[in-house]
Amino acid sequence: MHIVIMGCGRVGSALAQTLEQQGHTVAVIDQDPTAFRRLGPGFGGRRVTGVGFDQDTLREAGIEEAGAFAAVSSGDNSNIISARVAREMFGVENVAARIYDPRRAEVYQRLGIPTVATVRWTADQMLRRLLPSGAEPLWRDPTGGVQLAEVHASAKWVGHKISKLQEETGVRVAFLTRLGEAVLPTSQTVLQEGDLVHVMMRTDDVDKVEAAFASGPEEEGGH
Repeated sequence: MHIVIMGCGRVGSALAQTLEQQGHTVAVIDQDPTAFRRLGPGFGGRRVTGVGFDQDTLREAGIEEAGAFAAVSSGDNSNIISARVAREMFGVENVAARIYDPRRAEVYQRLGIPTVATVRWTADQMLRRLLPSGAEPLWRDPTGGVQLAEVHASAKWVGHKISKLQEETGVRVAFLTRLGEAVLPTSQTVLQEGDLVHVMMRTDDVDKVEAAFASGPEEEGGH
């Protein structure tokens, strides 16, 4: 996948190096050309000087071929504007914005832009939003037979009850992360856009569960 990152500070440079090591192509945008020194001599991606919400700058960074966009500059407004441009103007599917003000983060989540508030920021959280497929194990029991994992749910599940998700996939939903807060769901809880789903499942069933989460519910009619 090609990934564009706006901001070459400590977060952006670490993210760029990690993604490149994972085999992705990466372009980094920053207004300050000296910031690219953080990438080190081994970085093989593009370095683009400019602002991340300028369409020409984004095109130079390869936004039209990008599967993901991360806005991790030091400015909340710049991050959210560039994230919305990437999503709405260029149709980038996986977009995440780093936000310093947690109150703003909730507002932006409702606009459909996944945000990572700096207070709760980890590189793993950002990576999970840029590369959402599959399951990310968070805990395993001592025998290794059961695990708690965050599993990426297809948008087709949005609007369906947790009970249906559990019934069709064979998992127990332990909790959801919704607008940055943990939610303990009931069987009547309905999955919303942007929810992160954390499930308990047998380790042997991971591939089957990932496939069921990715394909959506069996019956789309009537919804």
